[in-house]
Amino acid sequence: MATTVLGISAYYHDSAAALVGADGIAAAAQEERFSRRRHDSAFPAQAVRYCLDEAGLTLGDVDAIAYYEDPARKFRRVLATYAATAPHTWSSFREVMPAWLGWKARTLDTVREELRGLGLGAVPPLKRFGHHQSHAASAFLPSPYESAAVLCVDGVGEWTTTSLWHGTGQRVDPVAELRFPHSLGLLYSAFTYFCGFKVDSGEYKLMGLAPYGKPVYARLIREELIDLKPDGSFHLDTDRFEYLHGHVMTGRRFEELFGGPRRQPEAPLTEREFDLAASVQEVTEEVMLRLARTARERTGERRLCLAGGVALNCVANGRIVEEGIFDEVWIQPAAGDAGGALGAALLAQRATRPHTRTGRDAMRSSRLGPGYDNDRIAAYFDANAVPYTRLTPEELSGRVAEQLADGKVVGWFQGRMEFGPRALGGRSILGDPRNPAMQSVMNQKIKFRESFRPFAPIVLAEDAEEYFKISQPSPYMLIVAQVAEQQRLESDGSARGLDRLRTARSTIPAVTHVDHSARIQTVTAEADPRLHRLLGDFKERTGCPVLVNTSFNVRGEPIVTSPEDAYRCFMRTDIDTLAIGDFLLAKADQPAWTEEGDWRDEIPLD
Repeated sequence: MATTVLGISAYYHDSAAALVGADGIAAAAQEERFSRRRHDSAFPAQAVRYCLDEAGLTLGDVDAIAYYEDPARKFRRVLATYAATAPHTWSSFREVMPAWLGWKARTLDTVREELRGLGLGAVPPLKRFGHHQSHAASAFLPSPYESAAVLCVDGVGEWTTTSLWHGTGQRVDPVAELRFPHSLGLLYSAFTYFCGFKVDSGEYKLMGLAPYGKPVYARLIREELIDLKPDGSFHLDTDRFEYLHGHVMTGRRFEELFGGPRRQPEAPLTEREFDLAASVQEVTEEVMLRLARTARERTGERRLCLAGGVALNCVANGRIVEEGIFDEVWIQPAAGDAGGALGAALLAQRATRPHTRTGRDAMRSSRLGPGYDNDRIAAYFDANAVPYTRLTPEELSGRVAEQLADGKVVGWFQGRMEFGPRALGGRSILGDPRNPAMQSVMNQKIKFRESFRPFAPIVLAEDAEEYFKISQPSPYMLIVAQVAEQQRLESDGSARGLDRLRTARSTIPAVTHVDHSARIQTVTAEADPRLHRLLGDFKERTGCPVLVNTSFNVRGEPIVTSPEDAYRCFMRTDIDTLAIGDFLLAKADQPAWTEEGDWRDEIPLD
């Protein structure tokens, strides 16, 4: 049995590496954090190097390499799809086949060659696992449960788009599946594309846009696009979509159904986009609820684990929790393809699961990426004549809490980087949730993104129920719940569309979405002592145990990884203060910062 396994996901999007050893998960990171290319799909060479360095190992010390999907089965699906749609897909076929007949046909050999090229020792045997099998393992094996139902929903792996598993002990056994082209993830991505956002990254925007609209198209979606059964299984009318043809998600027949052509990227948002987002979100939640009920019935389990890209739809997750279908729900924080690297490594290792006896998961608060000690941080600052103040952790927390209470925006760079798409207090930008202007300030002057995008709250776990209607922990910011009634403010409800942003809806308006919802992260002293202390210090000064938390990056860039990344982002934005390790940096004290050209013009649309 393998003791140390390196897991790899690559060549689609969000390439990643993960290392699992005898003591559990040692390291995991997405390649984009090192290459600085958002959603980087290249072989994760830098992520592999990091994982091995973190554990002090070479490839020669690793027992096995685990790859997150079966390329041969995926190729058969691609060929079958083109055969079924010919001759309409001839142009797409000509474009993609050279790669599939070349390096993609020998993906596993390519992985071996890339590993050999790193010069880090002999490459161990390589094992491959199914895409959804890797998702299921990433969901159950690190979870705190001895047994659970496991639901994986995404766009498509090799053939599977939705799968139900039963996790028991060290096993994750298949129960049922739905197959391509019938995919909830692709349905949601089609609406993402139609509303003018980028597929595989803009789905977050569509989810955030939904509360501004009404689900007036939901019935049409049910009647014309998806045949949904009581057990949550479904068929899509694929003639209405274009994704089988290879180039775009929607075309003429979709446009006829929804009253005209798709919105062009960056064009003004209209009531139609609001309503389309609300409609597909409602249908998605209905599908997920039916699937969850079937998972409960088929497995008899009282606990549910979730993974796959659709498991990042935290509104749907919140509905499952709210409905009480399961006693507890646990979601893999790296639920997308990056998490497949971890799932594959865990499958290859099949180690014992001692963490279940503690009632905690094995993700180490998802802090599985690089960390930088104070000596390393100071060396960078000193070499570049960066002025800073060094404080004790207690002093730093108190000073930051004071600045937050005064309306300052703080870059918070502490400990190891998070694995997955969420910033959870390792690489975060923080603000005062009581400030009604904080959402627009952060969106427009710091994140450089659309004004409608909501921000998430972090809250002391012991105070969560005073501010939110949430019945279980939410450590990974993957559950949406309503703001508690006692925190809400009266409003006349007359505002429409994006004008609703100007209405304060609660005592914490910067993290209260227009439907009184919030994407919550609960923080314990055990999981994150520094962040917990900061929340406590802020509460002591303001009476409020909540902060705004958003990822430490600007639009179009990955979350910062290193002190260099953090300082660059700090200086390019209107962040007032940077708290990094034990160091506090004030913007007013920094030397003039110049970059050639206007870097904001280079931000890609996403």
